[in-house]
Amino acid sequence: MTSRADFTEEEWDRVLEGPAAAGLLISTAERGGTIREAFSIAKAYAEARKRHGGSALLDEIVSAKPKVDRTRHSSPEEQKQHSLGRLRDAVALLEAKARPEEVEDYRGFVISVAEHAATAKKEGDEPASEAERAAIAEIAAAVGRKAETSS
Repeated sequence: MTSRADFTEEEWDRVLEGPAAAGLLISTAERGGTIREAFSIAKAYAEARKRHGGSALLDEIVSAKPKVDRTRHSSPEEQKQHSLGRLRDAVALLEAKARPEEVEDYRGFVISVAEHAATAKKEGDEPASEAERAAIAEIAAAVGRKAETSS
């Protein structure tokens, strides 16, 4: 089984940044709601912690405080491209060091965080906005998975 001990400090930070980067991408896809989205991201982590046991690696990831990349960017597009690159890097690290099912669990968690953030501003069963759905699709592509969002 893969664990935090299999990664350097820098690599582990990169892995921890992935889910938070996904949430950040959603929160910047549309104006407004950033505080609600932050709470929603925290809720996604809490729900994942309740489901302990499926993956020791994922348990370690969700038990850690989410890492936020504090790199400054000159535009929202630059921020987006940087975050997507960080997601691709995190998955590449996991593919090199973790079992395939652990990589898939990570991909699922990243997308789950993004989907939680997308529904944070919504009332009832209102779907994610077009911009949020597009961001989820880009996140899913970055982690190597097809998005399963509804229109």
